[in-house]
Amino acid sequence: MDRTTLDFEFKFAGSGDKQGVFSGYGAVFGNKDYQGDVIERSAFKETLRAWEEKGKYPPMLLQHGGGFLGGADDMLPVGKWTLMEENAKGLKVSGELFALGTERGQYIYEGLKAGALDGLSIGYNVKEFVLGTKPNEPRRTLKSLDLREVSIVTFPANDKARVGNVKSSEIDEIQSLSDAECFLREAGGSWSKKTATDFVGRLVKIARREAGDDQSVNGLLEQMRSTRRLIETTS
Repeated sequence: MDRTTLDFEFKFAGSGDKQGVFSGYGAVFGNKDYQGDVIERSAFKETLRAWEEKGKYPPMLLQHGGGFLGGADDMLPVGKWTLMEENAKGLKVSGELFALGTERGQYIYEGLKAGALDGLSIGYNVKEFVLGTKPNEPRRTLKSLDLREVSIVTFPANDKARVGNVKSSEIDEIQSLSDAECFLREAGGSWSKKTATDFVGRLVKIARREAGDDQSVNGLLEQMRSTRRLIETTS
C-alpha cells in the first residue's frame, strides 16, 4: 500500500458545534509528493463511490496505525470521517474525533489544536497510473486510486496546505472575484496584517478591472459589497 503525506489543512467547527469536529484536505491535486508522484483530478472518484455504497468512509487512523510494527490497539480508529469529496483543489474531508473524554482522545484533540499534529497521510493502492518519461515530469501521475485509510500524522511532507501560511505569490494568482472567494474559504482566519493588506489591494484592482476604470466610487463599493455577500452565503 502506498502513502502520501500532506500538511493537514484543517479547521475545527465553531464553538457552538460538537467538540472535535473538523474538516480539511487529505490530498491536493497536481502537487508532487515526496515520492515524486502527482495525483490527478478525479483519481478518487471511483473509490469514493465504492465506499459510499458500503455506507461508510475509510478508517481514520493515527500514524497509519503504527505502521508495520503497530499492535492491535494501534489499528483502532481515532475518529471517523463523515464526508469525503473531490473539488477543484483536492480531496476534502470532514470528520470527528472519538473518545474526547479519555486521555488518548483529549491528547489527540489538543495536539491538533496546537498544531503539533499537523499532517494528513492517505494510504492507498494504485489502480491506474502513467509513468513520467522526462526529467521534469512526475515519477508517476496517479489517475485512479483505491483509498484504504486516511491518517493523522506528525510529520507532514508538503507546505502547500498549511493553515495561515498564505504567501504573497498565492495572492498574486487571484485573477477574479470568484478566485478571491475560493482564496478566503481555503485560507482560514489566521492572517498577518500584511497578508490582509495585500489581499484587499488585490481585490480592489480586480474590482476596478471588472467594473471598468471609470467606475464611480459608489459603484465600486457596491461591487465589493456584492462580493462580501457572495462569500458569506457560500462559506
